[in-house]
Amino acid sequence: MKKLLIIALASCALSARSQVDESRNFIYLNSDSVIYANKIRLRPDFLNSWQLRADSRRFNTDGVKFYNNEDGFFANTRKLNYGSYGSFSERIAQGRINLYQQINYDPLIYDRYSRFRRGRATAADVSLYYNKGYQDLKNVNYRNLKDDMADNAESIALLNVYRKKTNTGTLLYAAAGASILAGLITFATRGHDITSEPGFGGHNFPTYKGPNLTSSFLLLGVGLGFAAGGFYVNRSGSRYLERAVSSYNQ
Repeated sequence: MKKLLIIALASCALSARSQVDESRNFIYLNSDSVIYANKIRLRPDFLNSWQLRADSRRFNTDGVKFYNNEDGFFANTRKLNYGSYGSFSERIAQGRINLYQQINYDPLIYDRYSRFRRGRATAADVSLYYNKGYQDLKNVNYRNLKDDMADNAESIALLNVYRKKTNTGTLLYAAAGASILAGLITFATRGHDITSEPGFGGHNFPTYKGPNLTSSFLLLGVGLGFAAGGFYVNRSGSRYLERAVSSYNQ
């Protein structure tokens, strides 16, 4: 009996997911129920807590899994960002795997009298998430994607290149940090050179010269070079990640 009940509940959940009409504005709750509305807005309340307004109804964002309006399709990422009170990610790629980019909201600087528009009251960062269908979001990383794209050899090959470049970029950033730190330490601890010059009566007097900063600037320059290399490698690696997801969605 319990097995039949579990199967029935799972079937209802799958049915709700398959019947979502993404051509309309809707709120998708954690309970897998869908609420359609003519107008959906994310707004702060009087206590500066985020809420979703669907026509005349209001919903606490904690209970919302996804919402869709004319600005895009958004997923709640608060569970993946502990301590964040208003985090949603925007879907930037749709298919067998949906890709999302993080968007953070700050109610203290939000313009209450303007509509949501990209770049006005929000800021996107490099945090990426993904899911399949309406499943829970996962962090974009090699381990997660390797498991979920295991049935596509081309995507896995591209994903392996992404991992290699990410590892290389991490090493370059570590080398950059070490070089810059060494340069700063050298700059701070460099002693003054002392030489002797003849004076009156045949006595030699010590003369202090300024520090030799050549090695310090050299280390700083090498560190900046490593940092630039890490940025370039990571950026090229992101292209392989994009190609891996695109290949899987074909």
